[in-house]
Amino acid sequence: MILEEMTMGEFESGLKITRTVLLPFGSVEEHGYHLPLSTDTIQAYEVAKSAAKIIPLFVAPPIHYGCCRSTSCHPGTISITTQTLQNLLKDIVRSLYSHGLINFVILTGHAGGTHKMALIDAGEALVAELLEIKLAVLTEYDLAYTEGKDIIETIGDAHAGEIETSRILYLYPDLVKGTGQREFPTFPTGIIVRNKRNFWANGVWGDPTKATPEKGRRINELVVRKLIEFIEAFNRYSEE
Repeated sequence: MILEEMTMGEFESGLKITRTVLLPFGSVEEHGYHLPLSTDTIQAYEVAKSAAKIIPLFVAPPIHYGCCRSTSCHPGTISITTQTLQNLLKDIVRSLYSHGLINFVILTGHAGGTHKMALIDAGEALVAELLEIKLAVLTEYDLAYTEGKDIIETIGDAHAGEIETSRILYLYPDLVKGTGQREFPTFPTGIIVRNKRNFWANGVWGDPTKATPEKGRRINELVVRKLIEFIEAFNRYSEE
């Protein structure tokens, strides 16, 4: 059940089937010269919509913005503060809760450490505030990397590399502009640098030259299956 496509009446009917909602979080962030700025959002939202075709599940409209530190100096990246990100999550969950939803799965397509921690911190505050809810925070890329470990060839592939390029080649091939080149960042250990692009020129962390649509299809299907397994277990989970 895709919220942005539903009517008020369809939403009311959906509540009789499930009270679980998935909230996709993404980013507007560089993904090399070959992938769209919306790569993180596309991956999270498409996986969520695929899962909703198989199990009863509300899917909220995606949040297209995230906290992007390492890529903040690369052209096209739009980063928001952790406070803004947390307030967005809190306000959305509170509103959905007021309409009867109680199980919240936060699926973030952006895997930045600060971004993920901000979502987890906001989730901790929400479960303390709204005692009836259950809430989980999942990183979509972590699922893809884990489930696709026997498919990918690039060790340490992480951003705009083999995995993400393969998935966008499968999902939206028209949005892939060229192939990209193998690259890994060279950030100095422990030093906070002002212009991170000096140590990561093209914004690729991995090897997009090894990407194929078939790899993307296989990884995507594995991620959908794993997400469904998680949601089914999450719906059964109880602390009592």
